[in-house]
Amino acid sequence: MAQKVTIIGSTNLDRVTRVPRLAKSGETLSTPQHQEEVLGGKGLNQAVAVARSQTKVNFITKVGQGFSLADQLDEPNLNLDYLLTTDQSETGQAYITVSKATGDNIIYVYDGANAELRAQDVWQQRAAFTGADFCLAQLEIPLETVSAAFKEAASQQICTVLNPAPVPDLEDLPKDFFDQVDFIIPNEHEAALLSGITVTDHDSLLANAAFFFQLGIDHVLITLGDRGAFYADRSGKEVQIAALKTTAIDTTAAGDTFIGALLSRLAPSFENIEGAIRYAVAASSLTVAAAGALPSIPQEQAVLAELPKIQ
Repeated sequence: MAQKVTIIGSTNLDRVTRVPRLAKSGETLSTPQHQEEVLGGKGLNQAVAVARSQTKVNFITKVGQGFSLADQLDEPNLNLDYLLTTDQSETGQAYITVSKATGDNIIYVYDGANAELRAQDVWQQRAAFTGADFCLAQLEIPLETVSAAFKEAASQQICTVLNPAPVPDLEDLPKDFFDQVDFIIPNEHEAALLSGITVTDHDSLLANAAFFFQLGIDHVLITLGDRGAFYADRSGKEVQIAALKTTAIDTTAAGDTFIGALLSRLAPSFENIEGAIRYAVAASSLTVAAAGALPSIPQEQAVLAELPKIQ
Protein backbone atom coordinates (compact mmCIF):
# COMPACT_ATOMS: atom_id res chain seq x y z
CA MET A 1 0.00 0.00 0.00
CA ALA A 2 1.27 3.47 -0.83
CA GLN A 3 2.76 5.37 2.08
CA LYS A 4 1.28 8.65 0.93
CA VAL A 5 -0.26 10.25 -2.14
CA THR A 6 -0.04 13.96 -2.93
CA ILE A 7 -2.86 15.29 -5.10
CA ILE A 8 -3.00 18.71 -6.67
CA GLY A 9 -6.31 19.52 -8.27
CA SER A 10 -9.81 20.86 -8.31
CA THR A 11 -12.53 21.31 -5.75
CA ASN A 12 -16.03 21.96 -7.05
CA LEU A 13 -19.52 22.41 -5.78
CA ASP A 14 -21.51 19.98 -7.93
CA ARG A 15 -25.02 21.00 -8.95
CA VAL A 16 -26.73 17.79 -9.99
CA THR A 17 -29.96 17.43 -11.96
CA ARG A 18 -31.46 13.98 -12.50
CA VAL A 19 -33.53 13.52 -15.64
CA PRO A 20 -35.46 10.56 -17.11
CA ARG A 21 -32.95 10.46 -19.97
CA LEU A 22 -30.35 12.75 -21.53
CA ALA A 23 -31.89 15.22 -23.98
CA LYS A 24 -31.10 15.25 -27.67
CA SER A 25 -29.70 18.38 -29.31
CA GLY A 26 -32.36 21.10 -29.37
CA GLU A 27 -34.71 19.17 -27.06
CA THR A 28 -36.15 20.46 -23.79
CA LEU A 29 -36.85 18.08 -20.91
CA SER A 30 -38.32 18.80 -17.51
CA THR A 31 -37.49 16.96 -14.32
CA PRO A 32 -39.66 16.56 -11.22
CA GLN A 33 -36.65 16.40 -8.90
CA HIS A 34 -34.92 19.28 -7.16
CA GLN A 35 -31.34 20.13 -8.03
CA GLU A 36 -28.83 18.65 -5.58
CA GLU A 37 -25.69 20.38 -4.33
CA VAL A 38 -22.81 18.14 -3.27
CA LEU A 39 -19.04 18.43 -3.06
CA GLY A 40 -17.02 17.20 -6.03
CA GLY A 41 -14.27 18.10 -8.46
CA LYS A 42 -11.83 15.57 -9.86
CA GLY A 43 -9.10 16.47 -7.42
CA LEU A 44 -11.31 16.23 -4.34
CA ASN A 45 -13.04 13.05 -5.55
CA GLN A 46 -9.70 11.34 -6.10
CA ALA A 47 -8.34 12.53 -2.76
CA VAL A 48 -11.38 11.19 -0.91
CA ALA A 49 -11.10 7.87 -2.76
CA VAL A 50 -7.50 7.51 -1.55
CA ALA A 51 -8.44 8.50 2.00
CA ARG A 52 -11.39 6.11 2.25
CA SER A 53 -9.06 3.27 1.29
CA GLN A 54 -7.05 4.02 4.44
CA THR A 55 -4.10 5.73 2.76
CA LYS A 56 -2.76 9.14 3.75
CA VAL A 57 -3.24 11.84 1.13
CA ASN A 58 -2.13 15.48 1.02
CA PHE A 59 -4.42 17.66 -1.07
CA ILE A 60 -3.36 20.96 -2.64
CA THR A 61 -6.39 22.88 -3.90
CA LYS A 62 -7.89 26.38 -3.96
CA VAL A 63 -11.42 27.48 -3.08
CA GLY A 64 -13.29 30.77 -2.85
CA GLN A 65 -13.13 33.00 0.20
CA GLY A 66 -15.49 31.84 2.94
CA PHE A 67 -15.89 28.33 1.54
CA SER A 68 -14.95 25.91 4.34
CA LEU A 69 -14.06 22.52 2.95
CA ALA A 70 -12.96 21.19 6.33
CA ASP A 71 -16.38 21.90 7.85
CA GLN A 72 -18.04 19.76 5.17
CA LEU A 73 -15.68 16.78 5.22
CA ASP A 74 -14.77 14.23 7.86
CA GLU A 75 -11.99 12.17 6.29
CA PRO A 76 -9.28 11.24 8.82
CA ASN A 77 -6.73 10.28 6.14
CA LEU A 78 -7.23 13.46 4.08
CA ASN A 79 -4.84 16.27 4.99
CA LEU A 80 -6.27 19.71 4.15
CA ASP A 81 -3.34 21.70 5.57
CA TYR A 82 -2.45 22.74 2.01
CA LEU A 83 -5.85 24.17 1.11
CA LEU A 84 -5.67 27.73 -0.27
CA THR A 85 -8.31 30.42 -0.72
CA THR A 86 -8.78 33.30 -3.14
CA ASP A 87 -11.02 36.34 -3.08
CA GLN A 88 -10.72 36.70 -6.87
CA SER A 89 -13.15 33.92 -7.76
CA GLU A 90 -15.79 31.76 -6.14
CA THR A 91 -15.26 28.04 -5.59
CA GLY A 92 -15.39 26.02 -8.82
CA GLN A 93 -18.72 24.60 -9.87
CA ALA A 94 -19.80 21.63 -11.97
CA TYR A 95 -23.20 21.36 -13.62
CA ILE A 96 -24.08 17.68 -13.90
CA THR A 97 -27.04 16.09 -15.63
CA VAL A 98 -27.58 12.41 -14.82
CA SER A 99 -29.83 10.03 -16.76
CA LYS A 100 -32.05 7.95 -14.47
CA ALA A 101 -32.39 5.45 -17.31
CA THR A 102 -28.70 4.61 -17.75
CA GLY A 103 -26.70 6.44 -15.08
CA ASP A 104 -24.74 8.27 -17.79
CA ASN A 105 -23.98 11.94 -17.28
CA ILE A 106 -23.08 15.18 -19.01
CA ILE A 107 -20.83 17.57 -17.07
CA TYR A 108 -19.94 21.22 -17.61
CA VAL A 109 -17.35 22.77 -15.31
CA TYR A 110 -16.89 26.41 -14.27
CA ASP A 111 -13.25 26.74 -13.20
CA GLY A 112 -13.67 29.45 -10.57
CA ALA A 113 -10.97 29.29 -7.90
CA ASN A 114 -9.41 26.24 -9.58
CA ALA A 115 -8.09 28.55 -12.30
CA GLU A 116 -6.38 30.62 -9.59
CA LEU A 117 -4.23 27.70 -8.40
CA ARG A 118 -0.82 28.82 -9.63
CA ALA A 119 2.68 27.43 -10.04
CA GLN A 120 3.76 29.78 -7.24
CA ASP A 121 1.27 28.03 -4.96
CA VAL A 122 3.01 24.72 -5.68
CA TRP A 123 6.33 26.16 -4.55
CA GLN A 124 4.79 27.59 -1.40
CA GLN A 125 3.11 24.27 -0.59
CA ARG A 126 6.07 22.05 -1.57
CA ALA A 127 6.12 20.45 1.90
CA ALA A 128 3.03 18.54 0.73
CA PHE A 129 5.27 16.37 -1.46
CA THR A 130 7.63 15.18 1.28
CA GLY A 131 7.49 11.41 1.73
CA ALA A 132 4.95 10.77 -1.04
CA ASP A 133 5.14 7.81 -3.39
CA PHE A 134 2.83 9.32 -6.02
CA CYS A 135 1.90 12.82 -7.18
CA LEU A 136 -1.45 12.89 -8.99
CA ALA A 137 -2.92 15.75 -11.00
CA GLN A 138 -5.83 16.29 -13.39
CA LEU A 139 -6.45 19.11 -15.87
CA GLU A 140 -9.19 21.06 -14.10
CA ILE A 141 -6.37 23.35 -12.94
CA PRO A 142 -3.91 25.31 -15.15
CA LEU A 143 -1.35 23.32 -17.15
CA GLU A 144 1.50 25.43 -15.78
CA THR A 145 0.46 24.43 -12.25
CA VAL A 146 0.41 20.73 -13.11
CA SER A 147 3.82 21.10 -14.73
CA ALA A 148 5.22 22.84 -11.65
CA ALA A 149 3.84 20.10 -9.40
CA PHE A 150 5.37 17.35 -11.54
CA LYS A 151 8.74 19.09 -11.61
CA GLU A 152 8.71 19.34 -7.81
CA ALA A 153 7.68 15.69 -7.55
CA ALA A 154 10.44 14.61 -9.94
CA SER A 155 13.01 16.50 -7.85
CA GLN A 156 11.93 14.31 -4.92
CA GLN A 157 11.88 11.12 -7.04
CA ILE A 158 8.11 10.80 -6.73
CA CYS A 159 6.16 9.00 -9.46
CA THR A 160 4.02 11.49 -11.38
CA VAL A 161 0.50 10.42 -12.40
CA LEU A 162 -1.70 12.32 -14.85
CA ASN A 163 -5.43 11.95 -15.31
CA PRO A 164 -5.75 13.97 -18.59
CA ALA A 165 -9.27 15.19 -18.00
CA PRO A 166 -10.72 17.30 -19.33
CA VAL A 167 -8.61 16.79 -22.45
CA PRO A 168 -7.03 20.10 -23.53
CA ASP A 169 -6.47 21.27 -27.08
CA LEU A 170 -3.21 19.61 -28.07
CA GLU A 171 -1.80 22.87 -29.39
CA ASP A 172 -2.16 24.30 -25.88
CA LEU A 173 0.14 21.68 -24.38
CA PRO A 174 3.80 22.63 -23.89
CA LYS A 175 6.00 20.41 -26.05
CA ASP A 176 7.76 18.91 -23.03
CA PHE A 177 4.60 18.44 -20.95
CA PHE A 178 4.40 14.66 -21.27
CA ASP A 179 8.12 14.33 -20.55
CA GLN A 180 7.16 15.02 -16.93
CA VAL A 181 4.58 12.22 -16.76
CA ASP A 182 5.52 8.73 -15.51
CA PHE A 183 2.04 7.20 -15.47
CA ILE A 184 -1.02 8.34 -17.47
CA ILE A 185 -4.60 7.23 -16.72
CA PRO A 186 -7.13 8.37 -19.36
CA ASN A 187 -10.48 6.81 -20.07
CA GLU A 188 -10.97 5.33 -23.54
CA HIS A 189 -12.47 8.55 -24.93
CA GLU A 190 -9.69 10.74 -23.53
CA ALA A 191 -7.05 8.36 -24.88
CA ALA A 192 -8.60 8.56 -28.35
CA LEU A 193 -8.78 12.35 -28.26
CA LEU A 194 -5.06 12.52 -27.47
CA SER A 195 -3.83 9.76 -29.76
CA GLY A 196 -6.34 9.96 -32.60
CA ILE A 197 -6.84 6.18 -32.26
CA THR A 198 -10.37 5.05 -31.38
CA VAL A 199 -10.46 2.26 -28.81
CA THR A 200 -12.32 -0.68 -30.35
CA ASP A 201 -10.31 -3.81 -29.54
CA HIS A 202 -7.05 -5.12 -28.05
CA ASP A 203 -4.96 -3.93 -30.98
CA SER A 204 -6.27 -0.38 -30.64
CA LEU A 205 -5.48 -0.45 -26.92
CA LEU A 206 -1.92 -1.48 -27.75
CA ALA A 207 -1.72 1.27 -30.37
CA ASN A 208 -2.85 3.84 -27.81
CA ALA A 209 -0.28 2.59 -25.32
CA ALA A 210 2.44 2.81 -27.99
CA PHE A 211 1.42 6.41 -28.67
CA PHE A 212 1.95 7.34 -25.02
CA PHE A 213 5.23 5.41 -24.84
CA GLN A 214 6.47 7.53 -27.76
CA LEU A 215 5.72 10.62 -25.68
CA GLY A 216 8.09 9.31 -23.00
CA ILE A 217 5.50 7.89 -20.59
CA ASP A 218 6.45 4.55 -19.00
CA HIS A 219 3.08 3.33 -17.70
CA VAL A 220 -0.34 3.56 -19.38
CA LEU A 221 -3.72 2.58 -17.92
CA ILE A 222 -6.88 3.10 -19.97
CA THR A 223 -10.20 2.76 -18.18
CA LEU A 224 -12.94 1.20 -20.28
CA GLY A 225 -16.14 1.91 -18.36
CA ASP A 226 -18.28 -1.20 -18.08
CA ARG A 227 -15.53 -3.20 -19.84
CA GLY A 228 -12.96 -2.73 -17.08
CA ALA A 229 -9.42 -1.47 -17.52
CA PHE A 230 -6.26 -2.09 -19.59
CA TYR A 231 -2.67 -1.51 -18.44
CA ALA A 232 0.60 -1.70 -20.34
CA ASP A 233 4.14 -0.61 -19.60
CA ARG A 234 7.18 0.03 -21.71
CA SER A 235 8.68 -3.37 -20.86
CA GLY A 236 5.80 -5.14 -22.60
CA LYS A 237 3.77 -6.12 -19.54
CA GLU A 238 -0.01 -6.10 -20.05
CA VAL A 239 -2.93 -6.46 -17.65
CA GLN A 240 -6.62 -6.37 -18.56
CA ILE A 241 -9.29 -6.73 -15.88
CA ALA A 242 -12.99 -7.01 -16.70
CA ALA A 243 -15.52 -4.80 -14.97
CA LEU A 244 -17.94 -6.16 -12.42
CA LYS A 245 -21.47 -6.29 -13.78
CA THR A 246 -23.66 -3.91 -11.83
CA THR A 247 -26.74 -1.76 -12.29
CA ALA A 248 -25.52 1.75 -13.00
CA ILE A 249 -27.35 4.47 -11.09
CA ASP A 250 -24.85 7.33 -11.51
CA THR A 251 -21.44 7.14 -13.21
CA THR A 252 -20.29 10.47 -11.70
CA ALA A 253 -16.92 10.03 -9.92
CA ALA A 254 -16.51 6.41 -11.07
CA GLY A 255 -13.26 7.21 -12.88
CA ASP A 256 -12.02 9.34 -9.99
CA THR A 257 -12.79 6.54 -7.54
CA PHE A 258 -10.89 4.08 -9.73
CA ILE A 259 -7.78 6.28 -9.81
CA GLY A 260 -7.79 7.08 -6.10
CA ALA A 261 -8.41 3.47 -5.12
CA LEU A 262 -5.68 2.29 -7.49
CA LEU A 263 -3.04 4.59 -6.02
CA SER A 264 -4.05 3.65 -2.48
CA ARG A 265 -2.90 0.10 -3.25
CA LEU A 266 -0.18 0.48 -5.88
CA ALA A 267 3.46 -0.07 -4.90
CA PRO A 268 5.98 2.47 -6.29
CA SER A 269 7.64 -0.44 -8.11
CA PHE A 270 4.33 -1.32 -9.87
CA GLU A 271 4.99 -4.95 -8.93
CA ASN A 272 1.41 -5.36 -7.69
CA ILE A 273 -0.29 -3.52 -10.55
CA GLU A 274 -2.74 -6.36 -11.27
CA GLY A 275 -3.95 -6.52 -7.67
CA ALA A 276 -4.21 -2.73 -7.50
CA ILE A 277 -6.35 -2.67 -10.67
CA ARG A 278 -8.64 -5.37 -9.26
CA TYR A 279 -9.14 -3.31 -6.12
CA ALA A 280 -9.83 -0.18 -8.20
CA VAL A 281 -12.36 -2.02 -10.37
CA ALA A 282 -14.18 -3.21 -7.25
CA ALA A 283 -14.23 0.34 -5.85
CA SER A 284 -15.58 1.92 -9.03
CA SER A 285 -18.27 -0.75 -9.35
CA LEU A 286 -19.63 0.39 -5.99
CA THR A 287 -19.49 4.03 -7.05
CA VAL A 288 -21.65 3.58 -10.16
CA ALA A 289 -24.23 1.72 -8.10
CA ALA A 290 -24.81 4.77 -5.85
CA ALA A 291 -25.85 8.37 -6.50
CA GLY A 292 -23.66 11.46 -6.25
CA ALA A 293 -19.93 12.10 -6.37
CA LEU A 294 -18.42 12.09 -2.86
CA PRO A 295 -21.36 10.22 -1.30
CA SER A 296 -20.84 7.30 -3.70
CA ILE A 297 -17.11 6.78 -3.03
CA PRO A 298 -16.81 3.59 -0.94
CA GLN A 299 -14.93 2.87 2.24
CA GLU A 300 -12.15 0.26 2.21
CA GLN A 301 -14.23 -2.36 4.03
CA ALA A 302 -16.94 -2.25 1.34
CA VAL A 303 -14.36 -2.56 -1.44
CA LEU A 304 -12.68 -5.55 0.20
CA ALA A 305 -16.07 -7.26 0.47
CA GLU A 306 -16.63 -6.69 -3.26
CA LEU A 307 -13.13 -7.75 -4.30
CA PRO A 308 -13.73 -11.54 -4.45
CA LYS A 309 -16.27 -10.93 -7.25
CA ILE A 310 -13.60 -9.52 -9.59
CA GLN A 311 -12.42 -12.11 -12.12
